[in-house]
Amino acid sequence: MSDQTVPIRSICVYCGSQPGREPEFMDAGRRLGKSIAEHHMHLVYGGGTKGIMGAVASGVLSNGGRVTGIIPQFLIDMEATRHSLGQLSELVVTADMHERKHKMFERADAFVTLPGGIGTLEEIVEIMTWAQLGRHRKPIVLVNINGFWNPLMKLIHHMADSGFIHTAHLVQPLVIDDPDEVVPALKAHWAGTVDRGGESDIIDKL
Repeated sequence: MSDQTVPIRSICVYCGSQPGREPEFMDAGRRLGKSIAEHHMHLVYGGGTKGIMGAVASGVLSNGGRVTGIIPQFLIDMEATRHSLGQLSELVVTADMHERKHKMFERADAFVTLPGGIGTLEEIVEIMTWAQLGRHRKPIVLVNINGFWNPLMKLIHHMADSGFIHTAHLVQPLVIDDPDEVVPALKAHWAGTVDRGGESDIIDKL
């Protein structure tokens, strides 16, 4: 099990490879990237250079931060441009999605999710599942731009109320509306966890 007394140095961001229909989504990506760089954190993400994924990476790189992109070979031309990939600090090309997700998990100290589609949902739900099963204690954040994640939070509550999540305290992400508040909240969470000797007290705003 991962011990969250380890300082948060790298943040894995899950998000859409499309820009979405609301301008706030792309803006949130750029702002989160800028904040990650300004706090001297390292971005780990899916390697895409388009959509919100590209906005996050650009936000980090344009502010002097470090970015590791992890992308399967078959997705390179779908989610990225080869020229833009060359601007990343590090590029890891995997054989398949399973290897990609495993490498992203290994390299991250925390997980942050911006708006996205089915792939984004699948990624963060898997991380929440692993937390529920006791495989890690790394903090999880949903960046709730314009209430985007409200339906998911409602579903999780419904599952818990219906008796299907018996360890709900292990799958309670931090829910944050403002992307500028994400990294400070993660740092505060880590500091509080260390003070409590590794016991998690994740903010429940579900």
